[in-house]
Amino acid sequence: MKKMRIYLDVCCLNRPFDDQTQDRIHLESEAILSILNYSQTLNWDIIGSEAIDIEIFKMPDSEKKLKVGILASMHQSYVAVDRGLEIRASKLEESGFKAFDALHIACAEKGDADVLLTTDDGLLRKAAQYRSNLKIEIRNPLEWVAEVIR
Repeated sequence: MKKMRIYLDVCCLNRPFDDQTQDRIHLESEAILSILNYSQTLNWDIIGSEAIDIEIFKMPDSEKKLKVGILASMHQSYVAVDRGLEIRASKLEESGFKAFDALHIACAEKGDADVLLTTDDGLLRKAAQYRSNLKIEIRNPLEWVAEVIR
């Protein structure tokens, strides 16, 4: 069986530390924690990246930064940013993706991810609009994990 390669963006890594009284946030958090848990037991690889590290480093809340950093460190493989990746991210940015979103997509593509998971509705809409320009699938973690573990 082929290893499932999963890239969780920083929105996903933040989700378990967001306001859990909101149903959507709670359910997405459970999905993300399940994915991280499955990566320890199933044939699933979590892909980390320099882009994730940079975005976490810029977080103003030091307590949340520490917690999110711990989740981010659970990766099995890692993508460093290089010139080719920066060029790909720039092209994605030119087509309308925000800078960090473009960088995450480029990292996920370079890491040969099967899926990039995000809780960012704006990114999900943009990804659906530009699906033909992307080399990976971009999905909401709750919808994706429900489909995959079915």
